[in-house]
Amino acid sequence: MMNWKLVFFICFQLSNIYSEAPVVSNISFGPIQFTSLKNGESNKRYIWLHGDEKTAKMAIEYHISKYFGTAFLIQGEERVVRIDGLRLDPNRIFSELGVKRTLLKYHPNATKKKRMNIISLLNKERDRFLTKLDIPNDGILIALHNNSRGYSIDSELSKAANYSIKSDQNRHDFFLCTDKRDFEILALSPFNVVFQQNQHKDDDGSLSRLMERKGYRYINIEVRLGWLSQQKRMLKYLENNIH
Repeated sequence: MMNWKLVFFICFQLSNIYSEAPVVSNISFGPIQFTSLKNGESNKRYIWLHGDEKTAKMAIEYHISKYFGTAFLIQGEERVVRIDGLRLDPNRIFSELGVKRTLLKYHPNATKKKRMNIISLLNKERDRFLTKLDIPNDGILIALHNNSRGYSIDSELSKAANYSIKSDQNRHDFFLCTDKRDFEILALSPFNVVFQQNQHKDDDGSLSRLMERKGYRYINIEVRLGWLSQQKRMLKYLENNIH
């Protein structure tokens, strides 16, 4: 004889599992495509920009399966994106000057017309992309990056408004934030943190510079490539302490 109570319990548990699976969709920044993973409602948005930084991607995918929020993952395996055959660093396209510089870096011999077409396209799409991120009022955008090329918190100190370095933490692992309230909380954390403010003159086209100019709360979690457990710990600290 079938135990209907048991069947109902199993179905109920399965429905809970499936209802908690992130909803998958797509958004774009011009021709640059992102996969969107949405798990419930939260004021937190997550973004992964460099296709070769696999540890960061794994950290976001794990986190969004456990906690509410929306994540945006760039589609591609390379560090660069390609528009009309030209390479660009996707974390250098959030200002016109940044786009100009990344195009000159990778393609100094490309025609001016070809570069200007790309610059014009991204200028038109930039604000639309921010709208698609759907960051709530007083919401926060959390970017995840990995480093393996010498970049560390020391690279940011000369232009930082403030910072906190912990003696037992690797200097390649740190938070970078644009909101003073968030910095004050993170300065008390076990992790390194740098506060970026008033960097309008240092326009490198990065997402952090754009978020600061627009007045959004932004935190980058920068961790050595391969140190997944560290990036997970830092994400969890944000989940529990930054609201």
